[in-house]
Amino acid sequence: MTDFIVYIDQSTVSDGKLEELRSAMRELVDFVEANEPEILAYDVYFSADGSQMTVMHMHANQDSLEFHMEVAGPKFPPIGEFIEFDSIDVYGRLSEDLIERLNDKASTLGSGRVSVHELHRGVDRVSNN
Repeated sequence: MTDFIVYIDQSTVSDGKLEELRSAMRELVDFVEANEPEILAYDVYFSADGSQMTVMHMHANQDSLEFHMEVAGPKFPPIGEFIEFDSIDVYGRLSEDLIERLNDKASTLGSGRVSVHELHRGVDRVSNN
């Protein structure tokens, strides 16, 4: 079984804030790239009409996600002025402490929910196992 964690959050973009949000997210992605060498992927997507933002990141293990929350966490609250946070879906096994931190993030940025989905069965062709 894999320890990979896939994190997906979704937010509604506040009216008139799309360009400011795009700029803030460019800065956040640059920060993650420079400061989180263990993160496997960190991607930001916008819907065609610019009303929704999705952030996806992939981690080799829970430690990587915990590090992301620690290092990038202080960068999240200012982004809250540009969005209404809708949801976090995490695929993989997480500690109760990390789930609590994600719930804190969701309530800081909006009224979104956090759902954790544990792996039942799958194929892993990414790792060297």
